Amino acid sequence: MAKYNITEKKEKEALYRTLVSPKVMDDLKEKILNIILIQKKYKDKDYSAAKLAEELGTNSRYISAVVNVRFHMNYTSFVNKYRIEEAMALLVDRRYKDLNMEDISDMVGFSNRQSFYASFYRLNGCTPREYKMRHMTTTNTKKV
Repeated sequence: MAKYNITEKKEKEALYRTLVSPKVMDDLKEKILNIILIQKKYKDKDYSAAKLAEELGTNSRYISAVVNVRFHMNYTSFVNKYRIEEAMALLVDRRYKDLNMEDISDMVGFSNRQSFYASFYRLNGCTPREYKMRHMTTTNTKKV
């Protein structure tokens, strides 16, 4: 028996993913990127997969299928990736050096500091504060 009763997760293919044609997936992928990335909807705390689906005239299962197949992650991870990338830029930008983590978290679209920290750590292996400190020490030593 496995330690702590942890069993391996079995990969299962959701049926609806195979029902979406590659052409429709490619089409939706471009539209999703346009809305989430170009229009920066990832900054909107309340912008859900359902709202995205409504805006694109499709359903959230199709959105989920496209994000899973084309981006290899779920919708929340997809949106959080862009939020974290922007947060990383803000953390090292001298113009925002006086902002606290809650301000940065809010600016990039997280509804609370805990989810910001968890997502940041999951993506970077360090906390936002550690990331900021690490970057500040490397920039300070370069300018000496």
